[in-house]
Amino acid sequence: MDLTTKNLEAVFKGFKAQFQQGMTSLGDDGSIFEKYATIVPSSTNVEVYPFLKSLPRMREWIGDRVINSLEGGEFAIRNRKFELTEGIERDRIEDDSYGLYAPVFQEFGRSSREHPNELTVEMLEANPVCYDGQPLFDDDHIVLDEDGKETSVSNDMGGSGAAWYVMDLSRAIRPVIFQRRRDYNFRSITNLSDQAVFMTDKFMFGVDARVSAGPGLWQLAVRSKQTFNAANYAAARQKLTALTGDYGRPLGLRHTHTMVPNTLEGAARKVITNSLATGGETNEWAGTSELMLNPWLATS
Repeated sequence: MDLTTKNLEAVFKGFKAQFQQGMTSLGDDGSIFEKYATIVPSSTNVEVYPFLKSLPRMREWIGDRVINSLEGGEFAIRNRKFELTEGIERDRIEDDSYGLYAPVFQEFGRSSREHPNELTVEMLEANPVCYDGQPLFDDDHIVLDEDGKETSVSNDMGGSGAAWYVMDLSRAIRPVIFQRRRDYNFRSITNLSDQAVFMTDKFMFGVDARVSAGPGLWQLAVRSKQTFNAANYAAARQKLTALTGDYGRPLGLRHTHTMVPNTLEGAARKVITNSLATGGETNEWAGTSELMLNPWLATS
């Protein structure tokens, strides 16, 4: 191949087509994170989130309006930069053997599509401090009881096994935030006069992005590392739906989804999808939430 600008542009377009094919190869399975994360467009290096201390609720209007103050002004999520780059020798393209790299760039696309799934799970398992100053899953989230006194509330069931989660994903706000400053973008350096090409005799192809993940509202998820069985499922479900806001105010939480690692699929299906329990009796928990298998969750 003559290394003309036109020919090199054609090579880049071919690789970009492979990248896009990889991006779409997973279908809906590639966007698991969109179910449990609020996707926020970012316009700066650090985004500050003014979270509501409790989920908003209508009240009877007697007298003046009661203004709900947005809290958590100190809570922020910093964008991070990510990249994936492949250098292809000039000789490979000159000898028309660059087609061997097509699967590589399909994997680039797949990896870019999966990266938000990986990043949000990384955040969940790191269990960082959320807007109230406590870890996302913790035994010491502070709310006010009926008398206005501070009391500790838990959204963690404990245990030592693989973590699984019960969630209310019916809200506009989710337990996780995925922040997108610059979306995943496939680019190239194919100019023979470029310094990098001149020094290495390689053309560069790669993808980069500026994104981040952080904790959202702790009230919308309960974590358990207990054995996945009907009793522990019921306990985690009850923990979630019984959570209240300040002054004992019901939050009206609904257990809509249960997220588990692949190793817990069988146990979860027995509890959530089977119409009959192990003893042959009707399974009271069948269909009570949507099962989400997340292959990025730790299996032990």
